[in-house]
Amino acid sequence: RVQQPQEQLLATAGQTITLSCTTSGDGPIGPVEWLKGRGNENKTIYAQTSSSPRVTRVVNGSNTDFSIHIRDVQPEDAGTYYCVKYKRTVGQSASLEFFQSGKGTVVSVHAKPTTPVVFGPEQRAGPGESATFTCETGGFFPRSISVRWLKNRAPISAQQPQISPGQSNSSYSLSSRVTLTLQQEDVRSQLSCEVQHPTLPAPLRGTYRLREALRVSPSVRLLPEPSSVDVNQTLNLSCRAEGFYPREVAVSWLENGREVKVENASRAAETPQGLFELSSLLELQATEERNGSVFACRVLHDGQEPVSRTLTLWIAVPTKEGLSDSSQLGVTLLASPGLWLGILLEKGLLGGLLIFLFRRMRT
Repeated sequence: RVQQPQEQLLATAGQTITLSCTTSGDGPIGPVEWLKGRGNENKTIYAQTSSSPRVTRVVNGSNTDFSIHIRDVQPEDAGTYYCVKYKRTVGQSASLEFFQSGKGTVVSVHAKPTTPVVFGPEQRAGPGESATFTCETGGFFPRSISVRWLKNRAPISAQQPQISPGQSNSSYSLSSRVTLTLQQEDVRSQLSCEVQHPTLPAPLRGTYRLREALRVSPSVRLLPEPSSVDVNQTLNLSCRAEGFYPREVAVSWLENGREVKVENASRAAETPQGLFELSSLLELQATEERNGSVFACRVLHDGQEPVSRTLTLWIAVPTKEGLSDSSQLGVTLLASPGLWLGILLEKGLLGGLLIFLFRRMRT
């Protein structure tokens, strides 16, 4: 007789379990082995000639006690185990034939879920835009599990989680999603996913910093904005990029569409709000050749379209009589108004001349 007294056995992943089997009475010559499953689906767990390193006999060399230990059980070890007695045939085609087996022991392995991992969107989203986040955990048994989402420790609603069997059908995995509308203040917010399972004394939590999914574009200013400068005057132009996230930003200067090399490149500094700001300085000499030149500051941030600010440099050039070009043109205009009116219209200086004449008349 093959006696297998355990009908069911519950274990926790990582434990060592003992499967009991004894034989009594006289029987045919042949070995006793342990199989997992029946029929074509069976798998030999222990045999006298070979076995897994995790499987050992409880009583080595016994002819009646064939109990075994299985170390470090995992969810994939769950199943029904049979203690089987074989008989050995004789003759030219000697082989092993099934003789008798125990009733079987159903082994269930409870396993804790892995620590949840929260994934954000592939691309960043700006304030007012929606972003979807996913929480994943797996390797747990039994199937019953709960999940909840929190933003800055406050619960938020989420979609119904999806629970699916693992590859071995002896464990499960979970996937849960939540969609949020991001705000600029979320640069300091945290998203959490908590899972609770019968094997856990306390929930497991995965976290995600929302700033990893947030993009705040910079506002750009170009200072100062002079109406005109004196010839050969040194002018410092400052390009300020403010209130942006993430930190990485590229600032370039252009003069009449051609890039200008800047010696001192400043580093972005963090503000108390968790955003960043940066200033780039361009020092230039107001030569006559630069009169009417267009200077542009271009800010490239997070792969978005560049933000540009421009100004046109007007230079006041003195004449031999001590007057600027615009003053000399005003004096000449009194002698030949028809000729100079056309020139002024072409040059775009008529407005400046009228202001000059008005001031002269008041004095």
